[in-house]
Amino acid sequence: MRFEGRRVVGGRAEGPVLASDRPLSLLGGVDAATGAVLDPESPIRGERVGDRILAVPHGKGSTVGSYVLYALRRRGVAPRAILAAKAETILAVGAVISEVPMVDRVPVDLLRTGDRVAVDADAGLVDAPDLVERRVVTAFLERGGRVLVVRRSESVGSFRGKWSGISGFLEGPDPEAHVRREVEEETGLADLRLLAAGPVIRGRGPDTTVYAIRPFRFEAPVGDVRLDWENVEYRWVAPEEMAALDAVPKLRTAYEAARSG
Repeated sequence: MRFEGRRVVGGRAEGPVLASDRPLSLLGGVDAATGAVLDPESPIRGERVGDRILAVPHGKGSTVGSYVLYALRRRGVAPRAILAAKAETILAVGAVISEVPMVDRVPVDLLRTGDRVAVDADAGLVDAPDLVERRVVTAFLERGGRVLVVRRSESVGSFRGKWSGISGFLEGPDPEAHVRREVEEETGLADLRLLAAGPVIRGRGPDTTVYAIRPFRFEAPVGDVRLDWENVEYRWVAPEEMAALDAVPKLRTAYEAARSG
């Protein structure tokens, strides 16, 4: 896969990713002598940033953290490059004064520690050769202000036991026609009225697969749900209840995208 971001500091670098889904504090959160992550709230605590591609949502804490990055560079234990969802002052200034290549507007939530990437910060590009994108359609059926979710069976190929919308790999050029077929096959419901189609939402699976999810909302006013082999249980839930479910990646995000769409 290739991600297109924005150049903050130019340069090129390759290497393994060190990824965090939480903002990182440099001042007090990273040892300026060794590059070890000390932040007790960080999921990468105990790791070292040196010779790796650091991927974080953004920095946090004091702006003096910029000089921690400079100290890491002087000692030869700085990251080879930095990827961020948002370039705020701490990381951006630190990357500039340390001459560490940096790209922001990158979906760092799709990266995992250990992924291999090549960064062309001059062009704002990040190549992740091991990641593979699969296109998926997901339908959210609504009735009486509630949304249908289904729990995936142990016979399906991915996300066994997780709650999801009605989903399937996209085949063919017409996503809406395909998702309607998926709904009828998996629930027996065919009397559907399209409410909205949302933009593509991407979520990472447990392996190297990135799912490009095209979400749809339909009103399903009548009919009993008849599950096929792909799902073992269903519920009609309020939208706010989705966040508490043991669900597939980005379930609530995909629904919100379809609702806004």
